[in-house]
Amino acid sequence: MTLNTINPAFSRTFAPPIMESRNWLDGVTFPPDRPLINLAQAAPLDPPPEGLRRAIADACLTQTAAHLYGPVLGLPELRAEVAAQWSVAYGGAVSEDQVVITQGCNQAFCAIMATLAGPGDEVILPTPWYFNHKMWLDMASVTAVPLPTEADLIPDPERAAGLITPATKAIVLISPNNPGGAEYPAETLRGFLDLCRSRGIALIVDETYRDFDSRDGRPHELFTDPDWADTLIHLYSFSKAYRLTGHRVGLAIASKARLKEVEKFLDTVAICPNQLGQIGALWGLRNLSQWVAGERAEILARRSAMLDGFSKLEGWKMLGCGAYFAYVEHPDITDSPAYAERLVREGGVLLLPGTMFTPENDPSGRKQFRIAFANVDVQGIATLMERLPLARP
Repeated sequence: MTLNTINPAFSRTFAPPIMESRNWLDGVTFPPDRPLINLAQAAPLDPPPEGLRRAIADACLTQTAAHLYGPVLGLPELRAEVAAQWSVAYGGAVSEDQVVITQGCNQAFCAIMATLAGPGDEVILPTPWYFNHKMWLDMASVTAVPLPTEADLIPDPERAAGLITPATKAIVLISPNNPGGAEYPAETLRGFLDLCRSRGIALIVDETYRDFDSRDGRPHELFTDPDWADTLIHLYSFSKAYRLTGHRVGLAIASKARLKEVEKFLDTVAICPNQLGQIGALWGLRNLSQWVAGERAEILARRSAMLDGFSKLEGWKMLGCGAYFAYVEHPDITDSPAYAERLVREGGVLLLPGTMFTPENDPSGRKQFRIAFANVDVQGIATLMERLPLARP
């Protein structure tokens, strides 16, 4: 008998890409006049605004309940606030009992997916895909079916229809997209809702980056459908809007019946979401709308700098750019991981190769890269444009 047995489903998936990319930094030194530009992970580098931190600190010192187990599905006050604000923002009807608070958006995805699909089932993911979604499906023995996107990285509902089989349980969309940056048109999302409803499968829409969408107004009309809960599942994270990455606060919105099943998953994994993080998220929802608008304006300025910079770089092509990400390619690069490693050493830039977001048999990933440009200011983006050509294609 051995104690080293590993679930083969875990062995089939890949190592966490962010951790893998950090290995490229080993043994590399960066002089003070040319520090590393880290564009690998999409995470705010600054702490939350002072008011939010004070709200958390006050709760830590004065609220005994903040240190105890809370409701498995989240604080009622936060769930109610989400329901009210989402109903206004999307022009539809969302109730408190259709909202669950989770330990970040990744847990929301895992919890929802655990209620939808198991071994032998299939889930459709547009490519380039978000690697953590693919990893979870692998570890759950669910087949991730790649849906190639169009030249603008927007998926096509008609193309997706041809991939649906009796084993298909859901289609997963992210808008604004990670890793591609593409902002999906409202009519595209509506087309996917109609497709999924007609085939009796779920549509999961991850809107983690919705606060940084370059378009004004609501991003879609899906919640105005009176029967949205029969098909639609919405995911969101407070990590980006309020810089709460370390506090792990996300959510899912789905039917009441599904959340009863989600509760079983969450109770066995975390028992309850982070209490202090939830208090911070609630304070943010009630007090930080203007502050978030300022954060959005800064991200949009960086987006403009990326678009302008790449328009002047020889050989490089911008495939998608929005929210925190740009997705780019170079026709002369045939080994994006090797180029990314050289760029660390020769240019002092860390970014992720497209192979981390595409199937192994998809050659497009070997020419492509994800750039998490939200991690640098406009001047840093200008410096990036100077350093990119340093690692020869």
